[in-house]
Amino acid sequence: MSIKAFNHTIDIWISALEQYSFIQLCTKPSSTTWSIGQVYMHLLDDTQFYIDQIKVCLATNDHSSENASPHGKTMLLNNDFPNEILEGAPSNAYIPQPHSKEKLMNDVLNLKVEMNKVAVMISESSFSGKAKHPGLNYFSAKEWVQFADMHFRHHLRQKKRIDDFLKMNAI
Repeated sequence: MSIKAFNHTIDIWISALEQYSFIQLCTKPSSTTWSIGQVYMHLLDDTQFYIDQIKVCLATNDHSSENASPHGKTMLLNNDFPNEILEGAPSNAYIPQPHSKEKLMNDVLNLKVEMNKVAVMISESSFSGKAKHPGLNYFSAKEWVQFADMHFRHHLRQKKRIDDFLKMNAI
């Protein structure tokens, strides 16, 4: 099930977070890119949205006959985002820096707990509704969990670029 994959991926992010100083978390490679802390904030925000959508799916049979867009279906079939830098929503320009490393760690750990709770709810639910993704049409609850894992893995590429910058500049 996708929750096992999600847990594996989020554990990579949790282990990595332990290694960063707060200065590293807030250092941006350039004025137009995110710091690693902002990547974490983005992942937290988006994954909380996914969890909210999962809860919608588990409360209704609405939209059960709807499907993901062709691009969304391809991503789910490949179990991965395209290997390219994607331009996100305009609101991504306003992703805040974390307040502290400790709060960030607490938030990531809580997110993992919450995702695992909804995974149990998925296994116990008799509903098969779907909720609309802003750009990829409709996902089922299980597809939202899969998408959350895919999203975390997609940002591992960005994390590597930021990590390379931090190492090169000895930050």
